[in-house]
Amino acid sequence: MLARQRQGLILERIRQVGAVRVADLVRELEVSDMTVRRDLEILQAAGLLEKVHGGATVPSRLASYEPAFATKSAMQQAEKAAIADEAASMVQPGMAIAISAGSTTYALAERVAEIPGLTVVTNSVRVADLLNLKGRRDQTVILTGGIRTPSEALVGPFAIAQLRSVHLDLVFMGVHGMDGKAGFTCPNLMEADTDRALIEAGRRLVVVADHTKWGVIGIASIARLDEADALVTDANMSAAGLGALRGSIPEVILAAVLPDAAPGPVEFPHGGRAAR
Repeated sequence: MLARQRQGLILERIRQVGAVRVADLVRELEVSDMTVRRDLEILQAAGLLEKVHGGATVPSRLASYEPAFATKSAMQQAEKAAIADEAASMVQPGMAIAISAGSTTYALAERVAEIPGLTVVTNSVRVADLLNLKGRRDQTVILTGGIRTPSEALVGPFAIAQLRSVHLDLVFMGVHGMDGKAGFTCPNLMEADTDRALIEAGRRLVVVADHTKWGVIGIASIARLDEADALVTDANMSAAGLGALRGSIPEVILAAVLPDAAPGPVEFPHGGRAAR
């Protein structure tokens, strides 16, 4: 198979599912690992994909690019798990909390699902499904209304109107990007408005974001860095990013990432699957 044919097939796979793994491409294309990685480097240089650890995704640095939930869930899984563990330790039984939409916040929801007596307000269809399927009778789960985004957030005036009537102990916020000037950002204008309403409903804002979010700027700003009370990120954050974050946010928590985190499929309540 010619290089151009291989690269065309790689792009087609990415367009179909949002992300590909090097190991899967090696098997499908019947070429070496080195050949696949060279193809990915060529396609990345052309701006047609973005290389990530073990594979590639559609380009994510466009300001308005909004990946699907399954696509995001296939990325930085070890980091997200470590961040979720640290963030969950901040939740006490009986609290009223908010969990925004996103793959990192979904990982957090998996952990708080077993904490008794919680009231959880969320604009994430996935988070609400997960908590309802866990079925704790002593938890109350409140899903806002709104317009559904590609990342399965409910946004817009309906969501904002509901959030204005609640008062919460902690708000856990996932973000698309974070930057010294732009602050915390997302790729959807209505989602940014909804996230701001979530922030206003809480006493404390805890942002959960892995190291790859530093330097990424979405089209809409959610909040300044110094509006967060705490940030939970992973220990792979760059020194420059860490310095900027610590200069703005009172509490920056670095989650240790297990180097040998085992890959495998991610299961979702709707029955979907994302390859690790």
